[in-house]
Amino acid sequence: MAWLDGIPDLIGTESAITWWQMTIRAVVVFVFGIVLVRIFGQRAFGRQTVLDVILAIVIGSNLSRTMTASAPLLPTLAATAGLVLLYWVFNHVAARWHRVSWLVKGGVIQLVDDGRMDRKAMRRSGISEGDIEEAMRRS
Repeated sequence: MAWLDGIPDLIGTESAITWWQMTIRAVVVFVFGIVLVRIFGQRAFGRQTVLDVILAIVIGSNLSRTMTASAPLLPTLAATAGLVLLYWVFNHVAARWHRVSWLVKGGVIQLVDDGRMDRKAMRRSGISEGDIEEAMRRS
């Protein structure tokens, strides 16, 4: 595989990269992100459960390090794909078993019942009346 010998020249190494090598890395990371969303579905990146937020933070951190050459490109992309695959597995396991779903995604807290705000549940959740009104305006 002689063609692989030219890749370090194209994308740089961890010690130093040029502006155009960083640009190539950014394009690779961008396309890689699109591929991950298409393979694993937009759901992985569209909702805001605890698992979603953690995944977004870790992926953003991983991919930003590889763009600036703080981490090697291909191993970091592989690790990121592994994390997204683990996320996919967690979601599918959680869909089958309620206890796993509660552990991974958390439980549902009813804040409004029959048009009345449950002030006790709101206090436990740290949600104000203004937060509920804002959510109602958005929807």
